[in-house]
Amino acid sequence: MRLVYRIVLHMSWALSLLLAGWAVLFYLTMIDEINDEVDDSLENYAEMLVTRSLAGRELPAAYSGSNNGYYLHDVSAEYAEGRQHMVFSDEEIFIPEKDEEEPARVLRTIFRDSGGRYKELTVMTPTIEKDDLQEAILWWIVYLYLFLLLAILLVNVLVLHRTLRPLYALLRWFDSYTVGGKNAPLVNDTKVVEFRWLNEAANRYAERAESLFERQKQFIGNASHEMQTPLAICRNRLEMLVDDGSALTEAQLGEILKVQGTLDYLVRLNRSLLLLSKIENGQFPETEQVDFNAQVRRTAEDMEEIYAGREMRFELHEQGHLSVRMNPSLAASLVSNLLKNAYVHGDKGGTVSVTVAPHELRVCNSSGGGALDAEHIFERFYQGTKKEGSTGLGLSIVDAVCRLYGLRVGYSYINRCHCFSVHFRI
Repeated sequence: MRLVYRIVLHMSWALSLLLAGWAVLFYLTMIDEINDEVDDSLENYAEMLVTRSLAGRELPAAYSGSNNGYYLHDVSAEYAEGRQHMVFSDEEIFIPEKDEEEPARVLRTIFRDSGGRYKELTVMTPTIEKDDLQEAILWWIVYLYLFLLLAILLVNVLVLHRTLRPLYALLRWFDSYTVGGKNAPLVNDTKVVEFRWLNEAANRYAERAESLFERQKQFIGNASHEMQTPLAICRNRLEMLVDDGSALTEAQLGEILKVQGTLDYLVRLNRSLLLLSKIENGQFPETEQVDFNAQVRRTAEDMEEIYAGREMRFELHEQGHLSVRMNPSLAASLVSNLLKNAYVHGDKGGTVSVTVAPHELRVCNSSGGGALDAEHIFERFYQGTKKEGSTGLGLSIVDAVCRLYGLRVGYSYINRCHCFSVHFRI
């Protein structure tokens, strides 16, 4: 979930509770004010009736067509002493004019007239209009609650999107950044201090990564280059010793051959590291149109001879012509490393299948060992299973060539076959 929406989600819960509390409090306050107004009206009406009764003046009709009505009757002293002076209640009352019962607010008060007799005055007013008003207030509060909630969330989304623009710009820059590649400078103007600190930290770490990468490339390149001559000398001297085998025992010859095999592995490893270093340093500027169909056929012939002892069957499926402009040496290295990987890691007596399409080169080999780790298979020296003759750098060279030309390489395990595909942008 994106940061903006996560923040809005948490805010929505908090705002929902806060606005709900406000809505309930507001509704109860409004209802209390309405009840107070009704009670004050009843109290004033009752006071007017009591005053006129004590003054001996004529009282108005009990139901004169107004909202308020009343009735007055005598009560005993015991009844009066056991009742409160003024009592409010909600009741169903009969309206003679309407000949029906309606909900009403009722006030009962007890007083003594000039003759000392106790009287109970009951004043009432229908509450139909009050109930309608309460219902209307309730719905308006609900509408206002929803409107405020949505409006606040929308404003927050817009504000957060605008505020977090520098962060998204930095993330896009990081996503497109490649160590050792041609990266655009980080342009991310912002007035937010924290984002400026983050931009500065990103630039520092990028510079540090580039520096470490350059030193690593230089070390690998220099070391590989310097190792070529000593390795060649050692190899020649071992060959001379083997040629002069008359002075050596059979056991000594066997040990020399083992050493020679190890030395051959070091030579292959050194060549692979040197090739990787040259690719990363951009030392293959020459380009021409490469016919991958012909390149695959030539490389396959060589591989069949080299790995004839593995009794593997080669299949070529040409679904179209694949021609790409790139360095011919790197194109040959790309094809040879893919095919070599298939032969070395495929099952003995299995099948190596190559498909050439107008935009894709696909190499598959049968293997019952299960899928490899797709996240690490193109890393240097990664080997799912250790095989003789493998340096662990073949797929790293394939990945480096693809990254150099902006190609996409992928791995899949389908029908007990390891498949590597290179997608070309033509």
